Amino acid sequence: MIGPIAYLDSSSIVKRYVEEPGSRTVRDVYLKAYSAELTIAFSSWNMGEVLGAFDKAFIRGNLNSEDYLAARKRFLLETRRLMRLEVLRLIPLRLKLLIESWGLLEKYHVYQADSLQIASAKAIDATQFFTGDKKLHEVANSEGLNSTLTI
Repeated sequence: MIGPIAYLDSSSIVKRYVEEPGSRTVRDVYLKAYSAELTIAFSSWNMGEVLGAFDKAFIRGNLNSEDYLAARKRFLLETRRLMRLEVLRLIPLRLKLLIESWGLLEKYHVYQADSLQIASAKAIDATQFFTGDKKLHEVANSEGLNSTLTI
């Protein structure tokens, strides 16, 4: 792994594959990873959330079938490619992280998935935290993470 670590929450990862406000910021993070200026990190939990977000957008009609399948395929292929290049750190779901996330959940009254992302970012000493969620952004900053709002 090279350089600083940029933790991406699920909403930020989605912006890489579905054009929306904040996509340019996330694209820049990925470009920096490809040039080995930083390492991208996210939890294995995020993989399911991202796939679920693509599915939900398809069911709601926000993505047509072709765009849904393309986003899904690009996400999975790029995740594998970044891991092979050793510029992606995929954080496994571990009991220790879950236990740490419970305290954050109660302290900030956030969803389990959000508290898990904060715990994961802190566990790997992420130097940056990217999220499209205002509340998560505030919590990340409160927990000493250098958070950027991708909206």
